[in-house]
Amino acid sequence: MKPPKRAYSRKMGLFGEEKVVYKPVEEVDVGPKSDHVYVRANVKAPRMAGLVVKIFVWFLESRIFGTLLLFILKRNNLIHKFITNAELEEPPLYVPLHPFEDVKEQEVKCIDSDLSPPEKVQQAINCLPNSSGKILNGLKSSFHHWTILDYSRAYISGEITPWMVAERFIAAVHESSNPPLQMSFFINYNVDDILKQATESTLRYKRGQQISVLDGVPIAIKDEIDCAPYPTTGGTKWLHKVRSCTDDACCVKRLRLCGAILVGKTNMHELGAGTSGINPHYGATRNPYDINKISGGSSSGSAAVVAAGLCPVALGVDGGGSVRMPAALCGVVGLKPTFGRIPHSGVLPLNWTVGMVGILAGRIEDAFIVYAAMSGRLPSDQPNCSMHPKLHFPLLNSSKPISDVKLAKYAEWFNDCSDDIRVSCSQSLDKLKEHYGWKIVEVTIPEIEAMRLAHYSTIGSECSTSLSSHLEKLNPAELGWDARVALSVYGSFSSKEYIKAQKMRNRQMQIHMTIFAQADVIVSPTIGVTAYPIKDDALETGELDYVNGAALVRFSIAGNFLGLPAVTVPVGYDKLGLPIGLQFIGRPWSEPTLIHIASAMQALCKSNYRKPEVFYNLLNRD
Repeated sequence: MKPPKRAYSRKMGLFGEEKVVYKPVEEVDVGPKSDHVYVRANVKAPRMAGLVVKIFVWFLESRIFGTLLLFILKRNNLIHKFITNAELEEPPLYVPLHPFEDVKEQEVKCIDSDLSPPEKVQQAINCLPNSSGKILNGLKSSFHHWTILDYSRAYISGEITPWMVAERFIAAVHESSNPPLQMSFFINYNVDDILKQATESTLRYKRGQQISVLDGVPIAIKDEIDCAPYPTTGGTKWLHKVRSCTDDACCVKRLRLCGAILVGKTNMHELGAGTSGINPHYGATRNPYDINKISGGSSSGSAAVVAAGLCPVALGVDGGGSVRMPAALCGVVGLKPTFGRIPHSGVLPLNWTVGMVGILAGRIEDAFIVYAAMSGRLPSDQPNCSMHPKLHFPLLNSSKPISDVKLAKYAEWFNDCSDDIRVSCSQSLDKLKEHYGWKIVEVTIPEIEAMRLAHYSTIGSECSTSLSSHLEKLNPAELGWDARVALSVYGSFSSKEYIKAQKMRNRQMQIHMTIFAQADVIVSPTIGVTAYPIKDDALETGELDYVNGAALVRFSIAGNFLGLPAVTVPVGYDKLGLPIGLQFIGRPWSEPTLIHIASAMQALCKSNYRKPEVFYNLLNRD
């Protein structure tokens, strides 16, 4: 038997630069005994904030030094080696659209895609296990977030009304926005609009005419998604001036049709161009588990409002882990569906082949309900609207749990995280094996770092292209300093680099499909580090911290670059009490299996969930 071949070889370029020649993808070994060498993120960039980042921006934007600095940054961080100068024979794949394959999933129910959003929500409710209709008076024993069903039952009982919840919500946002907390959850919320929606919902309940279980439930929307009557800022001070919001995004419309109270636009990292959630214009969104720590980005506000109990669910957009990372950092569930599953119309087109609407929730059941409301046929204005993937819902109320689940694990990658995360995630996997008898399949996922750099080249190129006509006329002073650095790097990617990144996308798609032939999901930690401190020098300028950024995004890339569904579930805490998440990445269109697995993981961990330092109990009747 021939020994397995390495996934790539190294050569020297014409000017002495090292480059990679990738072997044909058919020759790549993904087995546990592959001789592929795991490459850790080689980030060579110091943390910068305050005056230092201002000086750096001056050099970066200067005609004399800028080009040289960008060349050095890309060379030192291996973009030239793995992408720019690399040789790949695979053709480019520009959009990660997956043909629908009717994979046999366990314990699922086929749903008519043409049902209305409220009808789909009811179908989802029919898939949930029965639970006590009694509402706890306060959060006793193990902590849990109030769920959508908790809100619905409270409203039906008459013990509390949507109006009362709206008043408490408004008071809580006001308190959290001011000293000493200054949580910076929201960019925009409108008291009159919230109370108007709450009044209408309260009247529906009084008449016994509630639309669905989502009627009267507060849901927050990331400020990257259109939601009337608010402007869509993308975390900037200028974008809403050149792009007006005239209607709800399609996903928001579907929630509104279910009676949800849309409570405002959550804070986010400016233009989604960072992982910390520190926004120099609207404040650093603080982590409810420790207000001196980051909440993560870019869907920072959406994760934090769910963790703090202000909403059972919020929407985010996930372009590079931007739903899953903050969800894990804030101790909540984050679900990113398959590319094309949820309508993207009405979402800022910052990264059109990697960004997807995602859901943040206190419990996986709530993420499922909102997923049900938003899924279905795509509007005719979307490029993939001719696709009609079947819609299946997981039968979480089945008397028998799904069995014989195979979890693919790449040990070197899995362990490339802090000790607390590694131990917590490994113990959680052991629980799954012991309790359900599921199997771990050891695999190798080659070229993970090259995929991260290809994704970075892609998301950067798409963001820069999307904004180019506006940036030409924009006064740079309207941008945050860290965003100016990001946009300078984004604008430096060439057409050659973009096309080679798409070649890498095709290559990685084939590699991942080979792994999915052996396993149901790929399992990994969600983040490589837990929430780190917010430093004072970053509040005005934002910060550049690419070392922590690479650690946060390490496990997220395949979900975005390859359009795969993924979910993160809180499984534990580090020594400081900061949350840790475990991630499951699925085959295309396998959301039901992912929800089943997340539910099983949640069931084993929820007795150990802890109440955040900042938490608002909106259903408390005291």
